Amino acid sequence: MKKLSVMLLSFICSLQMIAGNIYVSPNGCDTNPGTKEKPLASLEQALKQAREWRRLNKPEVKGGINIMLTTGTYQITKPIFIRPEDSGTKDSPTIIKGEANQLSGGIRIEKWTKGCNDSRINPDLREKIWTADAPRVGNKILFFRQMDEGVRTNQFGYQVIEDKSSAINTSSLRMERMLNFNTKDRTITIPTPKQDLSHADQLEMLVHQRWATAILRVKDMRVMGDSTIVSFHEPESKLEFEHPWPQPIINGEKGSSSYCLMNALELLDEPGEWYQEYPSGKVYYYPYESEIIQPENKFFAWPIVPVLKTLINISGTPERRVSNIRFENLGIRDAAWTRPSEQGHVTLQGGFAMIDAYKLLEPGLPEKAELENQAWIERPDAAVKVSYADNIVFNNCNFSYLAATGIDMEKSVNNSAISHCIFNDIGGTAIMVGTFPDQGFETHVPYSPKHDEDICDGITINNNSIEHCTNEDWGAVGIGAGYVRNINIVGNAVHDLNYSGICVGWGWTALESGMRNNRIENNHIYYYAKQLYDAGGIYTLSYQPNSFIRNNRIEAPTKAPYATNDRAFCIYFDEATDGFTVENNWMPFESFGYNKPGKKMVIRNNGPKVKLPAEFQ
Repeated sequence: MKKLSVMLLSFICSLQMIAGNIYVSPNGCDTNPGTKEKPLASLEQALKQAREWRRLNKPEVKGGINIMLTTGTYQITKPIFIRPEDSGTKDSPTIIKGEANQLSGGIRIEKWTKGCNDSRINPDLREKIWTADAPRVGNKILFFRQMDEGVRTNQFGYQVIEDKSSAINTSSLRMERMLNFNTKDRTITIPTPKQDLSHADQLEMLVHQRWATAILRVKDMRVMGDSTIVSFHEPESKLEFEHPWPQPIINGEKGSSSYCLMNALELLDEPGEWYQEYPSGKVYYYPYESEIIQPENKFFAWPIVPVLKTLINISGTPERRVSNIRFENLGIRDAAWTRPSEQGHVTLQGGFAMIDAYKLLEPGLPEKAELENQAWIERPDAAVKVSYADNIVFNNCNFSYLAATGIDMEKSVNNSAISHCIFNDIGGTAIMVGTFPDQGFETHVPYSPKHDEDICDGITINNNSIEHCTNEDWGAVGIGAGYVRNINIVGNAVHDLNYSGICVGWGWTALESGMRNNRIENNHIYYYAKQLYDAGGIYTLSYQPNSFIRNNRIEAPTKAPYATNDRAFCIYFDEATDGFTVENNWMPFESFGYNKPGKKMVIRNNGPKVKLPAEFQ
């Protein structure tokens, strides 16, 4: 009996050493020991404590380290930096676990005043407008383009109507057709606006151009009777008028390209719209009738404006990688995106802004003699960034109110996963993976890394819900993968997007570039191409040998109200797509788009005759 008691005691002690727990609470203190009774206050401090345990080889490391975040919102004031020293091992991972909590990169605006006598506002509306001062962060007034929760408006606010399920209600967006696009004078001619915008010194123009958008800061407007000639600031003016693809078109098969004006107090005329003035920072908001901005209204949540662009940065180096980190049950929300206000935003495709671009005369590049569309691009901001890392897992996490990319596995990320997560109300791409050659690497030159391990390898993206994304940059996508291999995109629901759903490949090349063994299977894709065309529910580029697209359910594309052509498909094989087996995909009709695909494609048994799997019925 005594021997049995000793054995039980030994077993209990061994259980206690299986993993070390560090507790964090919004009501904690970073000088506490991190126990359940005396938790820390911040994830940053918990990571530091775990890092010290590993450095000193403490017994708590055995079996892994659990960082337990208790219920509540954690406002972070700088990105959480996870480095090689934070790495776990296969037998001793670091697991960051949440409950009903959020990591927020935002701050609330709480002091509002009803009524505004500004002469720029319609007199009939002045008593309905609420104003507040923007918060200060550090010693500066915070500038922002997004405002969420409670006051659930879109990022433009100014002229676009928002609905409660999405940052932009694209069905209600009011756009007009442009009259002329003059590349020589670098001007766009539009019908003369009804409002007097002569003093709107923050005015912007959103331009619809086939499969991408541009946001241009207005420099000057010359009223010529019923028409107005608009010019723009640099650097976006040069980019918009010198790059050949995509550009707006005039008198196309379905009319001319569209635009809308935004970011002016004069345009504040419907509930749900808002405007922030620069440099005062004053915020103007036109609430819905159901919203009462006062403390005693228990149904009103003070609006949150984002401060940080990146909330979590997992960053290793080629020599020292980050490994074996797992995130579970976390909410990640409120990330900013301000690029259009600072330098405009002219995109090539997929949400990638151009930093230079111009048309080439024949011949083009040595790698591609027919190329005329030369461009250098910049990777979008991301709320979560991962590079030079292995075995990084996000499971059952909730990503919301993020203004650019949700999560970006940028470079040399291997054997990692994003599973059972929800992505909702994302301004750009929900999940981005792999190399999209940027900065000094011309984006059409085939990518051939010096170090083979620089390509992301073995990423699994499975059973996620991706909904109401691409709200700020319509040309972004649900899931975007560039130069990748052995990627598995399986079992995801992808819907309510303004452009394409799942996109794999980059480079527009038939050459071997390291992309191979990629699987897109058992996904359900619907309500896509809501604004832009040349789109696909599934979209591919370039040569990707031994890759598969199969057993997906892809609904018909949405009828985009301002598209200038009908080029939207269930599956679009864009330039030089090759190496895929495409089979057993259910579509309401056989809807394929082709742009110079290769000869190693196998396409069979697709369309309405395919029997739907049980999970899709």
